[in-house]
Amino acid sequence: MKIVFRCLPQLESILPAPVAAKRGLPDWLKRMPMRAQAEDFETEVKTVKQCPPFVDAMGFGFLMPLACDLRFEDGAFAWDWAELPAGLPGHTARAPLSFHLNAQVVDSPLYEPDSLLIKFMNFWTIELEPGYALLVSHPVNRPDLPFRTVTGLVDADRYVDNYVHFPAAWTDRGFSGVLPKGTPVAQCVPVPRQGLELALDTLDGAAQDRLAGIQEELFQPGGSYRARFRQKKL
Repeated sequence: MKIVFRCLPQLESILPAPVAAKRGLPDWLKRMPMRAQAEDFETEVKTVKQCPPFVDAMGFGFLMPLACDLRFEDGAFAWDWAELPAGLPGHTARAPLSFHLNAQVVDSPLYEPDSLLIKFMNFWTIELEPGYALLVSHPVNRPDLPFRTVTGLVDADRYVDNYVHFPAAWTDRGFSGVLPKGTPVAQCVPVPRQGLELALDTLDGAAQDRLAGIQEELFQPGGSYRARFRQKKL
């Protein structure tokens, strides 16, 4: 699938670019050992670094980056974007961060009486191939980030001439420091825009035998899922 990103020429030299998610895996995953000791059970176990669904989900789609360094201290945000040029067309934002009033999420789990939702501003338009929508979510398996991006679905094969921004709840009130430029603020996956047909059935005798066989394989060393079922992600 071809995905086209466009930005204003005045911003091209200062914006971090979207990146394929598999090239934006966090350092903690790279440092994680393949096996660890489970002290309570006195045995060694595989870590999630050896779980293909866990890692593949983190590496699927693409990541949208934070436009510049963002500081958070004593409940306040700040940034220094001195290189941002003047005279940007239309309503292009001049700040990497905006907000939503909490009244916009009243009576939802996102509502907090003394807190606004932030909005990470995006300066890239996104164009998908016809028939696809863009599923936008928090970067997968990233509870280490001090915010939680709100999930949305955008018809980005049609909505191609404006920016898609990323609302989020700031979840770590104790955070003090800098989110670096390029920090992933959203993970995006193109999905086909078509209806689903749900079929319910029972497992017959042959299917039960296959189920039992695969379950038995998974208890053996060697990684049956990886060897037999995992499809290489491009």
